Amino acid sequence: MSEAPDPEVVELATKIFDLARQGQTEALVAYVDAGVPAGLTNDRGDSLVMLAAYHGHADAVRALVARGAAAGGVNDRGQTPLAGAVFKGSEGVIKALLEGGADPSEGTPSAVDTARMFGRTELLELFGAH
Repeated sequence: MSEAPDPEVVELATKIFDLARQGQTEALVAYVDAGVPAGLTNDRGDSLVMLAAYHGHADAVRALVARGAAAGGVNDRGQTPLAGAVFKGSEGVIKALLEGGADPSEGTPSAVDTARMFGRTELLELFGAH
């Protein structure tokens, strides 16, 4: 039987995930540089990169990837940061994720599928180049 998580740890993790959502890059990377894993995920499998990407924060995405976070990966629902960025139409985030090595064909639906759904032919061309 596992122990209940320490409330202070839960509170800190919640704060760090909120920093990713809000795009507070400096504060976020200060925690990562102090030892918080760049690839930290929440109870739904959303990584810090996923949250920063979905909320349109390209600088936070770049900073996390530069510190070892994966640009890709799927959450518990099969979603990827790149597909989320395509859904939201965040060009800067899409470029940051691709530069970081995100795979446009990963996930369900994938970024390619999402671009097709929304008729984003320029993104399909961009994905074809990667």
